[in-house]
Amino acid sequence: MLTKIHHAAIICSDYARAKDFYCRVLGFPIIKETYRAERDSYKLDLKVGEHNQIELFSFPSPPKRLTRPEACGLRHLAFEVESVDEYRTHLEKHGIVCEPIRIDEITNKKFFFFFDPDGLPLEVYEQ
Repeated sequence: MLTKIHHAAIICSDYARAKDFYCRVLGFPIIKETYRAERDSYKLDLKVGEHNQIELFSFPSPPKRLTRPEACGLRHLAFEVESVDEYRTHLEKHGIVCEPIRIDEITNKKFFFFFDPDGLPLEVYEQ
């Protein structure tokens, strides 16, 4: 029986830039960083909250994301915060462009989207 999502995997085009974004800007602590010489690839395990992880991969010349979030497959990653307004201010202080804050019509919670350095859509959602 499945009990939880263990991790989400992200492939980046510029490892140093993505590592800086996910660690310094978003604040995810590093669990483990591994360089795999046979693949010329890094794998960076990041802690998200108490029970989740992001695996950040680098590969030589990965293909670009083909379409926006409305294509079949994974649409976006969403992160929960106590204050959407405060987290948006935090991102903007780091030069991150954020979409306007919206209200979820079903839950009445605040949320907004922004993008990682490779254009992966990320969402911040009110607790």
